[in-house]
Amino acid sequence: MTHFKSFLAIAGLTFFSLAHAGYPEKTVKIIIPFPAGAAADNAMRVVGKKLSDIWGQPVVIENKPGVPGLQAGAFAQPDGYTLVMGAGSNFVTGPLINSKLPYSASKDFSPVGRVLINVPILTVHPSLQVKTVKDLIAYAKKQPGTLNYSSSGIGSPNHLAMEMFQGMSDTKLVHIPYKGASPSVNEMLAGHVEVGINAVPSVIQHIKTGKLIPLAVASAKRDRNLPDVPTISEAGLTGFEYEIWYALFFQSKVPAEITQKVSKDLQKAVLDPEVSKQLQIQGAEPAPLGHTELAAFIERDIARWKVIIKDRNIKAE
Repeated sequence: MTHFKSFLAIAGLTFFSLAHAGYPEKTVKIIIPFPAGAAADNAMRVVGKKLSDIWGQPVVIENKPGVPGLQAGAFAQPDGYTLVMGAGSNFVTGPLINSKLPYSASKDFSPVGRVLINVPILTVHPSLQVKTVKDLIAYAKKQPGTLNYSSSGIGSPNHLAMEMFQGMSDTKLVHIPYKGASPSVNEMLAGHVEVGINAVPSVIQHIKTGKLIPLAVASAKRDRNLPDVPTISEAGLTGFEYEIWYALFFQSKVPAEITQKVSKDLQKAVLDPEVSKQLQIQGAEPAPLGHTELAAFIERDIARWKVIIKDRNIKAE
């Protein structure tokens, strides 16, 4: 009887393998919970085109900004034909800040693979007349609570990065949240706020034209696009490190074999020389991780941000 059960189990696995051997056999959809034209959207269109080439099937990008996009991914058919692009803001810090989200990052999704990292950069409006991180800290300490910094919303990457900055520098700035990255950057360009941390792709053109002054990048190493700009750690806040990451996820009940295949193909796509080149031109850093490595990475990110969010008393609106 035991041998018969073993035979059935092996036969079942063989049937399962054969059933998914031709995947994908139709169009694959990737839901992007960010607006069309956003840095993550532009990058995913490059990667999606390569996946389409690898699979010989269309890959369609659907922009569904915010929570509705995450909900759509959480309740998608678990057949492997719907992926959702996620970031630390909606898979790590968002759930830590807001327990009432209409999706569960840990229960409704399974990691497929990390795609890229966007390096955040600390910039100031020229009218502030500071040139270094030490200058900014000195100014903020001299006039606590008078400097404003913009973000794309409570719990957004730029909000959390600035909270970490204040905690490590023992300064107090005023948070001005906006609805999205574009208005956040535009308000800084207009001089309505003086300080901000934003992804390099969002501000690099404004830095090149002198409309924003770069002080330091938030990553562990310098950005290839701005090699003369130091890291925040180099500039005085030793140990400061923050990167904005993006990854693909499946609905949690998608078969493991499909997840493994897509994870492998995703890494292949991101590491393609032409894809890597296009991502770097956009200001992004290709940073592929497989599904198991991504799961471990997310766990470490959760542990880290849980402490920072508690220490800074960050709460949902």
